[in-house]
Amino acid sequence: MIPTDTDAPVTDSVPDHEITDPRPATEDRSIEVGLGHRVRALRTSRGMSVAALSERAGLSKAMLSKIENAQTSCSLTSVAHLAAALDVPVATLFRDSQVERPVAYTPAGKGTLINGRGTRHNHIYELLGSFRGHGGTASGPHLEPVLVTLNDRSETYPRFQHPGTEVLYMLDGDMTYRYQETDYRMQPGDALLLDGEGVHGPTELNELPIRFLAITAYPADATHD
Repeated sequence: MIPTDTDAPVTDSVPDHEITDPRPATEDRSIEVGLGHRVRALRTSRGMSVAALSERAGLSKAMLSKIENAQTSCSLTSVAHLAAALDVPVATLFRDSQVERPVAYTPAGKGTLINGRGTRHNHIYELLGSFRGHGGTASGPHLEPVLVTLNDRSETYPRFQHPGTEVLYMLDGDMTYRYQETDYRMQPGDALLLDGEGVHGPTELNELPIRFLAITAYPADATHD
């Protein structure tokens, strides 16, 4: 009997060749470049050598090097084996690590002084950066970190109420902070996570100066002071 293709054994091994790319070298290879960057970044972050990953994925070192350097179009089978060897979902390999992501660096003492409801009580608000939405777009929550400094006692203190979620982290001093009807003693290292719609604010400044970090995530459509 003459053997046919259907008689060939089924194997999961990855062939030591990839699809020949007919495109001119000058054409867009963003998919290959992005895939290569992701594979290399994931491999190095795991402390894996080219030899180690190629062995786990069933590829030759030469082929893995071509994939990482965007010199070949990787087959879906090879992509699946690489994802398994790196212990990540296949989709992770196609996330573009070269997309510019927002970042805000603020040196010590260089934040932007802003006016807030407590400014008239000599409260100092230092904005440490601002992100609007996911990836810096307007489609997600607005994240606002503020360093708050309280230097003077007062007979009355401002009460706050706003959309979003807020976390307070105490850095220096000692104060009593009220959320709705409950008082919390706040000392260095203490944190308070609250829903901004509930009335909140300091009620007693027990030890000055007081410094705390207030980080608020406002909804995308919210307006605030």
